[in-house]
Amino acid sequence: MALAVSAGSECAPNPRVGCVLVNPGGELIGEGRTQRVGGPHAEVMALRDAASRGNSTVGSTAYVTLEPCSHHGRTGPCCDALLAAGVRKVVASLEDPNPSVAGQGFAKLRAAGLTVDIGSGADESRELNLGFFSRMQRKMPWVRMKIAASIDGQTALADGSSQWITSAAARADGHAWRARACAVLTGMGTVRADNPRLDVRLAPAARQPHLVLVDSRLETPLDAHLFIAARALFIYVAAHNDIKKTALEALGAHIVHCPDHSGASHQVDLKSMLEDLARREVNEVHVEAGSILNGALLQAGLVDELLFYVAPKLIGPGRGMASLNPLPDLAAAIALQFHSVTPVGSDIRVLARVQKRNL
Repeated sequence: MALAVSAGSECAPNPRVGCVLVNPGGELIGEGRTQRVGGPHAEVMALRDAASRGNSTVGSTAYVTLEPCSHHGRTGPCCDALLAAGVRKVVASLEDPNPSVAGQGFAKLRAAGLTVDIGSGADESRELNLGFFSRMQRKMPWVRMKIAASIDGQTALADGSSQWITSAAARADGHAWRARACAVLTGMGTVRADNPRLDVRLAPAARQPHLVLVDSRLETPLDAHLFIAARALFIYVAAHNDIKKTALEALGAHIVHCPDHSGASHQVDLKSMLEDLARREVNEVHVEAGSILNGALLQAGLVDELLFYVAPKLIGPGRGMASLNPLPDLAAAIALQFHSVTPVGSDIRVLARVQKRNL
């Protein structure tokens, strides 16, 4: 599993997978993890590692954290590579949710005479690849909303001042979660108030995640800091403005017209936006937005988990975490389940999942 974890965000949109090869005597002869998209998968990397060490793979056992693929995608089938290498047994943590695989890899290996077992590590592998499972099974990315707040629930003073409520350690940890995601999502309110870059600077990153901006009226400034980092920028809009669209596209932005036709406000259809991001192979979306967009996503049932950084400070009246409509009663509250609570510097990191959102 450690090999799968080490794949980090580099292999997105592919799942994070690790593979270890063991000879009949129980000795480790090769290991590997999934590479950048378009590159070799974990099984092929493990076979190459064994070859580079001069180790025979005939009769070996492959331990892999996800079912070996059986189809031609950006690379050839891992099943074929294992068969050609003389591997005789495969122990996998769980079945691949990709409809192009979904048990077909196991079936192909068994049909060729290999022993196939489902081993341990299913929960860990699924947890590591929540976004991939979400995209394959729900056709939606896994949506994580990050919020940094005081212990009395304020994300900024009334005048918008927020630097810094949480500690430097918490900010660096937040950048590590940014790096894990396929895309960072924000709204025009945040762009107007903070003019942020929203790139990964305080943590190691093999690549910058895409940036997604909800800009219903196509108001993005041409000199916004969003354009500084080298990455894909998707701006979802509801309005038409051909002149502004052309200017933003000249800066490298992808403008996606995605209006919400259900109301009269001419806002972006947030559910359709996330479905479009899934079609663009975005597994995990990391939300860093203001209270209005946060509230809209939460009330639409589009958030899977919340990542809270809570500072031991009381700052009084200010700006809250999310603008939510009044509840008719407590039974209508958005129910969360604590997943983990971790000290980070002088702060506490709380990961809480919306109930019934585990895959």
